[in-house]
Amino acid sequence: MAYTALYRKFRPAEFEEVKGQEHIVTALKNQVCSGRIGHAYLFTGTRGTGKTTVAKILAKAVNCENPQNGSPCNACKICRSIQAGSSMNVIELDAASNNGVDDIRQIVEEVRYSPTQGKYKVYIIDEVHMLSTGAFNALLKTLEEPPEYVIFILATTEVHKIPITILSRCQRYDFHRITRDTIAGRLRVLSEREGIEAEEKALNYVAKAADGSMRDALSLYDQCIAFYFGQKLTYDMVLEVLGAVDIDVFQELLDNILKEDIAGIIELLENVTIAGRELTQLVLDFIWYLRNLLLLKTSGQAAELVDVSTENLEMLKAMAERVSEEALMRYIRILSELSNKMKYASQKRVLMEIALIKMCRPQMEGGNGMEALLARLEAVERRMETGVFPKEAPEYRQVPPQAGQGAAFPEAPVLEKAVPDELAAAAGQWRAVLNHLSGGLKSMMISARPSVGEDNHMLLVFEDKTAEGFVNTEEHLKEIENAIADIIQKKVQVSTKLVTKEESLNRDFPDLRQLEAKIKIPIEVED
Repeated sequence: MAYTALYRKFRPAEFEEVKGQEHIVTALKNQVCSGRIGHAYLFTGTRGTGKTTVAKILAKAVNCENPQNGSPCNACKICRSIQAGSSMNVIELDAASNNGVDDIRQIVEEVRYSPTQGKYKVYIIDEVHMLSTGAFNALLKTLEEPPEYVIFILATTEVHKIPITILSRCQRYDFHRITRDTIAGRLRVLSEREGIEAEEKALNYVAKAADGSMRDALSLYDQCIAFYFGQKLTYDMVLEVLGAVDIDVFQELLDNILKEDIAGIIELLENVTIAGRELTQLVLDFIWYLRNLLLLKTSGQAAELVDVSTENLEMLKAMAERVSEEALMRYIRILSELSNKMKYASQKRVLMEIALIKMCRPQMEGGNGMEALLARLEAVERRMETGVFPKEAPEYRQVPPQAGQGAAFPEAPVLEKAVPDELAAAAGQWRAVLNHLSGGLKSMMISARPSVGEDNHMLLVFEDKTAEGFVNTEEHLKEIENAIADIIQKKVQVSTKLVTKEESLNRDFPDLRQLEAKIKIPIEVED
């Protein structure tokens, strides 16, 4: 006997076996029990959620000789013939390949004849959105006023393509995506029936990969069983067959991104590719991993929302502490854009490498100004925390030891006072100056405008009174002077000035236009 695929072998034959669509099953069973059966139904939902299956069960239930609480008995002659596909009372039409006016006119002609056995003739039109406009028009009148013995069941995955005139004549039932727990439970039951030994973790991953589709889950499970026939199905085996990636890989990948280790990222991607992993699935799984991290940072009940093992949950919590919410949202956006591009790309790996490099280099994103700027500031703060900053050490002159003394310590260099051109150079490197400051002072200095004051000292102009008050302390001014000295190797005196927004806009110094053009920063001069 030929092998029957799992999704066909375990297709529900009665309403009680339908999982994840209780809201629809209850309504249809009540209609059958009460005799309040509609003449036209529209079943809509994503693939593999049970639309055609429920349509066939309903066709059996309305014609069954001995219905059981609204479900077909599956024992009478009519139920058996419908189940075998030999009944003349149930006509299935695939609108994807029979979408013309002539196909619908044939149905219109056939509805004139009453059923040869049973109470109803049931027309199941699958993928009904594929019908042409003329076909819909041909169906319209019959759908509105069919004979009392005719029932139309229309099924579609794209309900937005159905004309409103058709929608208004049907009872609409929306099939939901089936939950992961429901799918895993169904896989567990059929494993017991088929004598298949499988890890719980493996079943849960297949359920997750199915993305709400029971049919997809059964097909994927069938594929895994065939590859490791006769063996206990483990989590690692499922990952191998489905081309998926374990969480450890995502941990290492994100760690490399945070460290801006592009060489490590490329090497990791190379290993994943050699292992035969599907890059499109890798991107989707990485997005899901980042989504879990974001939930851990933003939700108090994240442990219930994140479906991972206890061990992996602790790993996720540790990683979530290292990355900000803004960075996670930026990463998810970049990968979502990548996912859309990869559907039609011939060089998927190149696109993925570019996206990962972009995640390490916020400055590459010219079109997302504020988000990229925040990411760059975060990268700078991360470097400040680790203390990794390229800095040229000043030259120290050796002081010869005096008699009776040990070896001399190097004396700090004696710096000359900066001149206006050197102050302009410092203003031109203002970002480098800010990078030398501590976190709190740096945040207050972002709003400062460097200018030239009296006696060749650096003037910091503020419009924010709070920021000016914070900076204008002996300790903070000294820190700023040291930072500037490290950059230009000249001694600088720093002071602050508070101005109103109107004063800042109305003042004009033509003699400093050339200096402004040179350092590309507006300059204020103290009175």
